Amino acid sequence: MCFADVSEVEENPGFIHPSAIVHPNAVIGQGVSIGPFCTVGSSAKLGNACQLYPGSHIFGDTEIGDRCIIMTGAVVGDDLPGRTVIGCNNVIGHHAVVGLKCQDKKYKMGDECFLDIGDNNEIREYASIHRSSKSTERTVIGNNNLIMGSCHIAHDCRVGNNIIFANNTLLAGHVVVEDYAHTAGAIVVHQFCHIGAFSFVGGGSVVSQDVPKYMLVTGERAELRGLNLEGLRRNGFSSKEIRSLRTAYGKIFMPPDLSSRGIEERLAEVEQHEELAQIPAVCLMLQSIRDSFTEIRRGICKFRHWRGS
Repeated sequence: MCFADVSEVEENPGFIHPSAIVHPNAVIGQGVSIGPFCTVGSSAKLGNACQLYPGSHIFGDTEIGDRCIIMTGAVVGDDLPGRTVIGCNNVIGHHAVVGLKCQDKKYKMGDECFLDIGDNNEIREYASIHRSSKSTERTVIGNNNLIMGSCHIAHDCRVGNNIIFANNTLLAGHVVVEDYAHTAGAIVVHQFCHIGAFSFVGGGSVVSQDVPKYMLVTGERAELRGLNLEGLRRNGFSSKEIRSLRTAYGKIFMPPDLSSRGIEERLAEVEQHEELAQIPAVCLMLQSIRDSFTEIRRGICKFRHWRGS
């Protein structure tokens, strides 16, 4: 657990409201403020300078790092075997539910289940993030993510860093979301899908297959619509990288002779291209596509066939 600056702790000596129920075995750091009608269970550990707003609750074997804010009505942790660990500088929004039992019928009472959340995440109102479905798995959330209101992250998901989930983004179990991905509102992701790094999922989409790195998908049944060009520019990709990615994308998904060659041949053409094969971003995109066709994966989202005039 990280530690607050000494001067910060001295300026904020902490306060526990008389109406709060704090178990004597709970570990409370320096400078912690616990508001009215809060509950802190016997196995809870709160880092320095945490703030619990009125009516928030910490249950079970739950460890919360320094300078976290738990807003009114939020529930963190569960009185079940297993553990919830949350890093530093996180905000858990109003009435959010984090670290509770999963909604998987395969879960067996008594099994340990886990949730790990990194640092600097903002989890907004009414979001729900569940623990893993069994002891050999973990639900994992990385660092610096914005998870907007009413999002759901189910059991055994693995979410990377610097991701934005807009309101009502719903991830089923075992979904993987890589760094810098971005979703618009009201999207649904099927279990076991992968959402690649720097990709964008348009609003109202249903994602039932993988989204490779750098790509944009949208539609009631999400289809590839090209590269996430704006996201690539905003995240510092060079003009050369973007041009190379566009050329590679065109050769794979928009060739005029699409009917005569399979995707394996088109991938091989780009891999053997004298210039494109030297661009690391292109190689990563190609590997992301290939990984989606392995036996345990779901393949990539459908793409629209282009016809030249």
